[in-house]
Amino acid sequence: MLLSRVRWRGHLNLAYSIQKFYPIALADKTWDNTGLLVDSSYEDQLQECSPIKVLLTIDLTQSVAEEAVKNNVKFIMAYHPFIFRGLKSITQQDPQQRSLIKLIKNQISVYSPHTAVDSANGGVNDFLVDVITKNLAIESSKPIEKDLNFPESGMGRFVTLKTPSKLKTLVGNVKSGLNLQHVQVAESTKEIKTIAICAGSGGSVFKNFEADLYFTGELSHHEALYFKESGSSVICCNHSNTERAFLEIIKMQLQEELNSEMGDQVIISETDRDPFETW
Repeated sequence: MLLSRVRWRGHLNLAYSIQKFYPIALADKTWDNTGLLVDSSYEDQLQECSPIKVLLTIDLTQSVAEEAVKNNVKFIMAYHPFIFRGLKSITQQDPQQRSLIKLIKNQISVYSPHTAVDSANGGVNDFLVDVITKNLAIESSKPIEKDLNFPESGMGRFVTLKTPSKLKTLVGNVKSGLNLQHVQVAESTKEIKTIAICAGSGGSVFKNFEADLYFTGELSHHEALYFKESGSSVICCNHSNTERAFLEIIKMQLQEELNSEMGDQVIISETDRDPFETW
């Protein structure tokens, strides 16, 4: 349902639209900080006929905050929470807090869905299943850690292929699907029938879980070494590179919730990128 101008009172309505696809109940609240982290909207400053512009990003860096200001954005959906632990003070010396000050000053709200998107049925991990198994037949795909209240959702995915595949084929699918020139690979000699998948950092999700291939953003040295020594292969892409391509899906979902005829717009950050590059 479109966000009507009659209902548009503050940015909670847009937050509810995100939760329609990624319920906050799916987030791991034992450590994650999800939801509307900054509410800079004021009823007396919102015009009922003014267009809604939303900026999507993985990380809310200083460059992304400046990009939002320049584009007259009033709502940012930042995949990762840029406010993670309790703040005892807010200073200009901390780059993240400097961004926070800029956002509030310019009346920009911030919502972070993070692990709700990781867990959701049809979320980022299911997207990664589609990426790595392109043109391959799947026997089954299920969460590694099932959500108690949403059995089709949960952290990570465990995929069984109908026919074993070579690592080179799967690496090609990942590079193509995530638009990457390089990935990190730890190779074993056996063909791959089972794949464990986790967007971002997969070490804790993969713990005590066996697969022919582990596909994630990042692992510690010892985690990767253990998997390889155990006879499995590994594909790592850097943390946010396993998440960024999924912003296109979120863009389409949110655009349907808005009214393009009234000028509502969802844009993806052009300055957001993984901090690591391969030279």
